[in-house]
Parts: sequence; C-alpha cells; structure tokens
Amino acid sequence: MVAAAEGNGTSADRGILNTKIFSDGRLHDLLYTDGGVSSTGTAGHLRMHGREVFKHAVTNIAAAIEESTRAAGLTPADIDWFVPHQANQRILDGTARKLGIKPERVVSTIAHHGNTSAASVPLALSVAVEDGRIKSGDLVLMEAMGGGFTWGASLIRW
Repeated sequence: MVAAAEGNGTSADRGILNTKIFSDGRLHDLLYTDGGVSSTGTAGHLRMHGREVFKHAVTNIAAAIEESTRAAGLTPADIDWFVPHQANQRILDGTARKLGIKPERVVSTIAHHGNTSAASVPLALSVAVEDGRIKSGDLVLMEAMGGGFTWGASLIRW
C-alpha cells in the first residue's frame, strides 16, 4: 500500500524517494505497434529494431538510474536490489554491468515468466518480496522502458 507519511526528506526515509521519467518521440520507429483496435481496428504487430533498442536501453536506462540515485544523494553502488523491466537478460546484464551493480543484486524473473511487458516490474518485485530477498529498509531501484520511446527509474526505500 502506498500512503502519505512524514519524513526527513533524506534517502533514509521509507517510501518513494524519486521517480525519473523520460521520452523521445523521435525514436518511435525503433519500437512500436503498427496497429491497434482504437487506431486501425486490427491487433497490429510489434515492430522493433533490436540492436538499436538494446543500445538505447542500456545507455539511457543506466543514465536514468544514475540521475535517480544522484538526486537522492546516492550512487548505484548503494542500491540493495535492482528490479528492472524484464525485457531480456542481455539488457539486464548490460545495464547492471555498466552501473557496477553485482549480478546477485539483480532481480530477474525472465527464466520463469518471460517478458511480461508492463507487468514485468511489479511481477519481479512481488517475487523478490515474497521470497524474502527484499526486506524493510532496503533501497530498491526499479526501471522500465517502453515503445514510442519512454523509459524511467524509480527509487524507493522499502
């Protein structure tokens, strides 16, 4: 449950510390759906330029994470758990490596659930809470990216 609470305005507070959201419509053609019931009356097909999406994901997601941690007076090394969008394992590994986040601190559910799109971050978060990895007081960094191009990071103290 998310509810308002008094805090000291520091990274030691519990709850949502910050959220950083970005978009760049110029990159639309890298990842999009060529239809939709509301626009074309069809289901449409996913269109993606994989190599460019991979490069964008690792570079810009890492930058969003660095901005989020910096805004809280922290660094990626301070993160207890990295709960990323479960797009593919290569993106997770590349982003964690770029930021110096240890592999054992990355919550990955891809092998069990695959890429569940918008549900991937809350599903991975739920798994890590239920299995006891994420505990009260842990610093958790969640990130996601989506079509059109959008991406962001959210830093929370559990």
